[in-house]
Amino acid sequence: MIRAALLALTLMAAPAAGQELIRDFGAPTATETLRLRSTTDIAVLGPVIERFLETRPGLHVAYEQWGSNALYRLQAADCTAARVGADLVISSAVHQMVDLVNEGCARPHRSAATATLPDALVWRDELWGVTREPAVMVYNRDLVPPAQVPRSRFDLLDLLRPTESPFRTRVATYDIERSGLGFLFAFADSLEATTFGGLMESFGRSGAVATCCSAEIIDGVAEGRYLVAYNVLGSYALVRARRDPRLGVVAPQDYTLVLARAAMIPREAGQPRAAAQFLDFLLSAEGRAALERAGLLVRLDGEDGTALEISGTAETLQRPIALTPALLIALDTHKRALFRARWRDAFPETGGTAP
Repeated sequence: MIRAALLALTLMAAPAAGQELIRDFGAPTATETLRLRSTTDIAVLGPVIERFLETRPGLHVAYEQWGSNALYRLQAADCTAARVGADLVISSAVHQMVDLVNEGCARPHRSAATATLPDALVWRDELWGVTREPAVMVYNRDLVPPAQVPRSRFDLLDLLRPTESPFRTRVATYDIERSGLGFLFAFADSLEATTFGGLMESFGRSGAVATCCSAEIIDGVAEGRYLVAYNVLGSYALVRARRDPRLGVVAPQDYTLVLARAAMIPREAGQPRAAAQFLDFLLSAEGRAALERAGLLVRLDGEDGTALEISGTAETLQRPIALTPALLIALDTHKRALFRARWRDAFPETGGTAP
């Protein structure tokens, strides 16, 4: 647990650093509390929690919303100290979750519900993929003519190539130094795409913007500060696009990364039974319906009425990010340093602490 021990040292002085929001769910008379820590926006996951609690009046959920890097450090610190903290953790930075499980920070759970998951979305009966969310491109419908809407990474490269391109300084993506999810998507691109090197060079030459989080990026596109955003989490983008006609959302036709947020029951969980019940609910038909209503289960077949613009077929589009030890490559110290150095060449103004 060497990595966890080192991360723990960075957190001891300020254990709440990086915590964004706290909210309680359930009846005041509830006698049992499930502490849930997640990177998922409370406004998005809240209705799912409420649906779960409808038949569990004796249970209260204390929800903590965290940034992915801070959540990773906190869970590593709890693990190293054998400290009771969260009962269930759900994070979009799934490479970090694989690392926590690999370091012995999780406890197993097996049920009829977990048995329904494909092999790519369950690891060691300690980590489970509970959502389906594509990485998309978002554009401003009022400012980007239909003929210039990027349908693939090749289209985006073409838009950025001209010296006088109107897209210069007006393309945004996650800052991998500040976003664990952004790091994961960028690293997955580097392994998957022949276009990655060209994108990095074009981003650097055109003054593309790297910033922190989904809401800020999507707001920037809607307001016209950015014309296009790249590798944005599709669940959040689609929820916004349904109520904001300025936003268009594209699944890249060359390939679309598909993320399943990873859930883990920490080894020191104080309420492992309640955690397992909520996990099983998320994997049940009722839970899947609640997740789909919340926008956390996105189809790539174009048949669910979403605002997602699809140019290929579901089979050719999808590149699922599997929950396997292969993700640990993204946390290798040497490879991470090389990758961050390459990123800074394209985004020299970014800074912060990467996972």
